[in-house]
Amino acid sequence: MLQINRRLSKNFDWITLILITSLSLIGIMTIYSATRPLGGGEHSDFYLRQILWLNISIVALFIMVFFDYKWLYRFSYPLYALGLLLLVIVLFAGKTSMGAQRWIHLGFFSFQPSEFFRMLFIMGFSAYLTNGNPIQNGMSAKAIVLFALFPLALLIKQPDLGTAILLFSLFVTLTVVKGISRKIITIVLVIGLISVPFVGHIFWEGLKDYQKNRLIAFMDPDVDPAGIGYHINQSKISIGSGGVAGKGYLKGTQGPLRFLPEKHTDFIFAVFAEEWGFLGCAVLLCIYALLFLRGLDTAYKAKDEFGRLVAIGVTAMFFVYFCVNIGMTLGMMPVVGVPLPFVSYGGTALLSNYIAAGILMNIRTRRLELFHP
Repeated sequence: MLQINRRLSKNFDWITLILITSLSLIGIMTIYSATRPLGGGEHSDFYLRQILWLNISIVALFIMVFFDYKWLYRFSYPLYALGLLLLVIVLFAGKTSMGAQRWIHLGFFSFQPSEFFRMLFIMGFSAYLTNGNPIQNGMSAKAIVLFALFPLALLIKQPDLGTAILLFSLFVTLTVVKGISRKIITIVLVIGLISVPFVGHIFWEGLKDYQKNRLIAFMDPDVDPAGIGYHINQSKISIGSGGVAGKGYLKGTQGPLRFLPEKHTDFIFAVFAEEWGFLGCAVLLCIYALLFLRGLDTAYKAKDEFGRLVAIGVTAMFFVYFCVNIGMTLGMMPVVGVPLPFVSYGGTALLSNYIAAGILMNIRTRRLELFHP
C-alpha cells in the first residue's frame, strides 16, 4: 500500500491542480471587485461563500484523485440512472428561481442536479461506448433515447438551455471520437436538415418569453437597447472600456455601479476585462488553453478506452462552457446562463467542476497502470 501511495504521489498531476486553482483565485478576486459597494456600504459576502466552496471543492478533488477510477466504470450506469432520477424530481419538486425550475431544496442547502449530471452523463455514455456497442453500424434506438433525447427533454423543460447545449455537444463529441460510419453521419445530417423547420417551430413555441427575448437580442442587440439588448450592450461596453492594460484592479465601475447584470456569474469575464484589459484577458485565455491541452494530453496517454473517453468528455465540457460564456459576453452567442468554469460565482458549479477535474487527474495519475474492469 505504501508503495502504491508513493507512486500516486510521484505521478500526481500538479499542473492541472495549479491551473484550476489559479482560475478559482482569479474568480474570487473578480467576484470581490464586482460585488463591492461604491461610496460606502456593507460589502456582500459572495466572495466569502466562494472561498468556502473552494475549500470544499479542493477536498472533493483529492477524494476523486485517490481512489481507482475503475470503480466509476463499474458503477457508471447506476450513477447515470441516479442523475436522470434527480432531473425528473426537479420537474415535480424543484425550486423555481429567475423563471427556471432547476434546484432541489433540502432546507439548509440547495443544489442544481444538472451541474452534477454533466459528469454522470460523461461517465455513463463513455461506459456505453467502451462496452463495444455497434456504433459503427448505428447506435441503438434505446441508447439514443437514454443518452440524448430523454435527458435533453428534461433539461429543456426546466429550462436549462446551457446544460442542454453542453449535453448535445458532449454526445456528438464522444460519438465522433469513438468512431461512426459516414453513412450514419449522412443520414443524421439529412434528417436534421429536413426537420429543422418543424423542430425550430416546436422549440420556439416551447421557450419562455425571457428566452425568446435573449435570442432576439442576440440577433439584433439594438432592437431594444434599454430592454432585451441591455445585457449584451453593457457587456460589450465593459470589455471595450478596459482597453489594452485595463483600468486596474478594484477600479472598474460597470459591475459595482450595477450597469452590468449578473456581474459575478454569467458576465464575470466582462468585469475582469474592464479591470485587466486585453493583456489580462490574454493571460486568462492562456491558462484555459493550457488546461485544455493538458486534458487532451491526459486523454492521449490514458491506458484504457474508458479513461480516454472520460478525459475527452471532461475536457470538452470545460471547453464548451468556456466558449459559450466568452461568446455570450462578446455578443457572439445568445445569453443562455452558462458560467465561466472555475471563475464564475456558484458553489454547485464550482464543486462539480472540481470533481470533474479530480477525475481527469485520476486518469492521468494512473496512466501507467493496467485497467481491469
